[in-house]
Amino acid sequence: CVMNVIRKNINFAKVITKNYSSMSGLPLKSVIEKLNVFAPENYAESWDNVGLLIEPHTKRNIDKILLTNDLTENVMNEAVKLQVSLIISYHPPIFAPLKRITQSSWKERIVSLCLEQKIALFSPHTSWDSVRNGVTDWLAKCLPHTDSKPVIPRSDDPEIGAGRLCQVSGTLTLKQAIEKIKNHTKLTNIQVGIAANGSLDSEIKTFAVCAGSGGSVLKGVSADLYLTGEMSHHEVLDANHRNSHVILLNHSNSERGFLTEFKQILDSQLLKGAGIEVCISQCDEDPLKIA
Repeated sequence: CVMNVIRKNINFAKVITKNYSSMSGLPLKSVIEKLNVFAPENYAESWDNVGLLIEPHTKRNIDKILLTNDLTENVMNEAVKLQVSLIISYHPPIFAPLKRITQSSWKERIVSLCLEQKIALFSPHTSWDSVRNGVTDWLAKCLPHTDSKPVIPRSDDPEIGAGRLCQVSGTLTLKQAIEKIKNHTKLTNIQVGIAANGSLDSEIKTFAVCAGSGGSVLKGVSADLYLTGEMSHHEVLDANHRNSHVILLNHSNSERGFLTEFKQILDSQLLKGAGIEVCISQCDEDPLKIA
């Protein structure tokens, strides 16, 4: 008789725990709506693939989110171990169409594992670049400035768009800019292309930034300094001969630092009080290293 009572109490506790777990967090649809409050998907470039990319068949509340710049297999395994219910990957891992979901390629394996583990996947990419207080503005914070405007403004809203052209606040040399950029991005090594008629003591009055690959966005922009993730050899040469210094961080290094800032936005604004834990990937890293 006593054992029956104990068993009933244990089963009752399991039911209560299960029900409480299912009620924590928010439905996926509600989380996506909140993400779009920060950066509407229509802010993205027309060629991009943004928004909800994977939606598992079984519905469950989102109670744990993993933020990453790139969804690699290492990050995917990390997500499974952390038991997250949503991955927000800045870069869309699904870009070119997939004709099958097998185990033959790393992107197919990621999709397969997301579906198997009931993990949703959302990617904002260039919508985060265009929006105010997004990735591009985070990168611009490397250097003090009083004015900032998009390099390529949207036709319907000139306050948002690709890249930023900034007016420096106070006096700043290229050498000082290098140290401030390292400090902001927490990078030990960066690449610097000095303008043809310049030096480390050159004064920087204007600078243009573009997270990721900035060659096309920054091309022809009149600024003392270009700050981006990557440009081709000939794009750097052309910029230097137009008297613009160039600083390259590597593609994802010019973007990844924003995740810390976005976590704060989620915790203090978008998802405040929702009971959702937000984590930043510890496995996400730029594929290129200094040997």
